[in-house]
Amino acid sequence: MLANIAVSVLAALIFLIQADISQAEKPKNFRELIFTPESLKPIDSDLKVKVGDTAPDFILPSIQGEKVRLSQFQGNKNVVLSFVPAAWTPVCSDQWPGYVFARQLFEDQEAIILGITVDNIPTLYAWTRQMGEVWFPVLSDFWPHGAVADTYGVLRGDGTTERALIIIDKQGIIRNIKVEDINVRPPLDFIVTSLNRLNTKKTSSE
Repeated sequence: MLANIAVSVLAALIFLIQADISQAEKPKNFRELIFTPESLKPIDSDLKVKVGDTAPDFILPSIQGEKVRLSQFQGNKNVVLSFVPAAWTPVCSDQWPGYVFARQLFEDQEAIILGITVDNIPTLYAWTRQMGEVWFPVLSDFWPHGAVADTYGVLRGDGTTERALIIIDKQGIIRNIKVEDINVRPPLDFIVTSLNRLNTKKTSSE
């Protein structure tokens, strides 16, 4: 119990400081390049997966120039799928930098993030270079358009994805899901608490 509280407090502190830090690290003209959409329908899809399901496997190209398969992490890493709607938009451009500053938390929980959008590789490459490079794979679900997002049930009617987090354990089983209001950055402590529970269960069973 105390461990969970400590993790949540640490996550909250990182969340509070990351906005100021992330802005300081970005090029001064970055905000001028961001497209600001009108407020969007909070959720516009129906999930096709649930907690307890085996996570559908996939292969997607990354901006690092290699293809990443979800199942390659099985037996080695917990996985956080971070679907974000679109590059060059305000909330997305703040969400992923927060994970940069929380890298140690993910490493402590033996976890990797896979960032996924329906943008193409050149767009994602340019966006992340301007935003500040991230430590985790950034994957393009561009073609067939949104195929992976559709498989999971997070493809919106306009062709973008939901702002969704899917927690997958080392056995490839979905352990938690959060589809956030697309207009809002999801709380970091959802990820940290979910991963902490996975590792707590592992320790208890050993």
